[in-house]
Amino acid sequence: MDLNKLLKARSLAVVGASEKSGFGGDTCRNILEYRKDLSRVYFVNPGRDTVLGRKCYKSLSEIDDEIELAIICTSQATVCGLLREAKTKGCGGAVVFASGYSETGDEKGKEAEEELKALAKELDIAVLGPNCGGFNNYVDDVISFAFPVEKRDRKGSIGFISQSGQFCINLMDSSDMRFSYAISIGNGKIVTLEDYLDFLVEDENTTVIAIYMEGVQDAENFADCLKRAAEKKKPIVIQKGGRSEKGGKIAASHTGALAGSDRAYDAVFDKFGVIRADDMQELMSTALLLSTLKKLPAKAAFASMNISGGETGICADMGSSFGIYYPDFEEETLKKLRSMLPSFCTPGNPLDMTAALCYDSDLYAEGLKTVMDDPNIEMVLIGITIQLVVSDPTIYNIYNGVKKVVEQGYTKPIAILPFIEGTRNQDVAEKFREIGVPILPSPKYAFSALSHLSKYIAYDCTKRELSLAVPHKKAGGRKKALSEVKSKRMLKESGIPLELGVIVTSREEVLAQAENVTFPVVMKIESDDILHKSDVGGVVLNIRNEKEAVSAYETILENVKNRAPDAKINGVLMQNMMPQGTELILGVKRDAQFGPMLLVGLGGVFVEVFGDSSLYPIPLNKEEARRMLEALKSYKLLKGCRGTKARDIDAVVEMMVSVSDFAEAHKDELCELDINPLFVYEEGQGTGVADALVVLEE
Repeated sequence: MDLNKLLKARSLAVVGASEKSGFGGDTCRNILEYRKDLSRVYFVNPGRDTVLGRKCYKSLSEIDDEIELAIICTSQATVCGLLREAKTKGCGGAVVFASGYSETGDEKGKEAEEELKALAKELDIAVLGPNCGGFNNYVDDVISFAFPVEKRDRKGSIGFISQSGQFCINLMDSSDMRFSYAISIGNGKIVTLEDYLDFLVEDENTTVIAIYMEGVQDAENFADCLKRAAEKKKPIVIQKGGRSEKGGKIAASHTGALAGSDRAYDAVFDKFGVIRADDMQELMSTALLLSTLKKLPAKAAFASMNISGGETGICADMGSSFGIYYPDFEEETLKKLRSMLPSFCTPGNPLDMTAALCYDSDLYAEGLKTVMDDPNIEMVLIGITIQLVVSDPTIYNIYNGVKKVVEQGYTKPIAILPFIEGTRNQDVAEKFREIGVPILPSPKYAFSALSHLSKYIAYDCTKRELSLAVPHKKAGGRKKALSEVKSKRMLKESGIPLELGVIVTSREEVLAQAENVTFPVVMKIESDDILHKSDVGGVVLNIRNEKEAVSAYETILENVKNRAPDAKINGVLMQNMMPQGTELILGVKRDAQFGPMLLVGLGGVFVEVFGDSSLYPIPLNKEEARRMLEALKSYKLLKGCRGTKARDIDAVVEMMVSVSDFAEAHKDELCELDINPLFVYEEGQGTGVADALVVLEE
């Protein structure tokens, strides 16, 4: 399907055109209001001769022109027939507003959507919807949005995709937003969210992509789009609905319990440098900041310039809370600032200028240039609140000073930071926007956006494996957990270093093997039916001699007989006790959409107590593995603290990459994997796999 015939259509017809409020009437009014060239715009309604003063055709067939885009404002029952008629006019794109499809949740609706989907494929028509709000292409004046919005110029460089029509309306109603495209995709089962994302990634008029989404359909396509955006350095800001999970799903492994689906989205976004917003205000603020700046700062090093001590304190405190870096000024910068400021000022970063510089735009410009000339500074935040009625002339002095600096060729980014959220003077806001200076929201959202900017600047896609190990086989088969020995054998055959131990099935075999081991040893029940051996008394540690080994063997079998009488027993595993080390959990959980995800965290009994873990999509390289470890609160334990020696972090990284390679190789069958605990020894002494569980899908 060619999305150009949908989103960049040169000719269009509104079928079901009307003067009444609703899809047909509001779409027509929006087109007449916003589209400059109406020469190839056609209204169709068999019951009318004119609509809103324009000729109205009885059918598409009457139109003596090719129709690239059909905007269908009629009921579900008419849609398929109209698409067939539209195709005879050369139609390649369609907007379908009608509801009653899969969103209903009933079989009839699902069947109707499958029929529509099949027909769109047969006719090769790119269908937006069904059950959508339409789209506006502000670059080419292609208008198909079905809801009334305030008339104003919205042309900009933000490409917005929304799985919610209401959120699309809300952002279009925001006086600050400027779009290249605003697209309400509705059910999005024909032309998908991934298809629109693919289009915007390649669109030269779109500098920032903003998305409200509830899920993806094609994880591989989604990942490919994110990869290309990362390589092009085109920011993507996403608000993903559905963070909470009602009713946790039962998982066989600890990893499965810790790796929820929303964590998987966070992990995928992290891999590809996507900015995740918690709400629409945060999405809007971040997208506006990124789209208004003429260039991004070379690094996240900010200066804050304010006209009061209170504002300076807020910038210092809020900046600290959100991880904003304020480098110290160079001595030369401080010297110049002291010469401009009153004697009672002590310049620093954040800077309290007092109002001294604000009464003269030339003087303000000199102060701003002094700060921008400092080699430690890459972006300047100017603290000033712009209310609806501007009574303080210093605002205009500041604007004129900033404008002079910009016109003199200073290219380091500047942003305005207000301290009280209120109705702003849009004329002043527009003046700043025109010179590439965004006005941020109040501090909480401002510093949130600046934090996202900082992280985006620091992101380096060349140090990431920009792909996902998406399974070719859909999940849904019967799951089978392997015993510890079978799990370890499968891992060892893949090159993961570990000890297998031996299985004993009688008292005599215990005694025979006791001659070949070095005490102390551990003995554990070996069964495909028992996942958590300690729960059934199936583990005895620190066995020091033959007598204790025989006793442990008999005790384990008796405990399991009483507590898991139906379990099939393969024997008792006997192996050398591993020396104690720092305990980690290392595991894999297959996400339903994105495939295997690697999890690492504090292990042993603490894994579910503290929940200190990192999740990341497979595959991953050594640098990504190390970043996962550094994200742990317990990373200090590995680095060594309070007199303890550093652990062998390099060995953990090697193990993580090996497990990633194993999971990628078995992506179609591996459901879950637990190595818990993974003992980590002192630097240079490696790791040890104490226990392992592999769960496969048959």
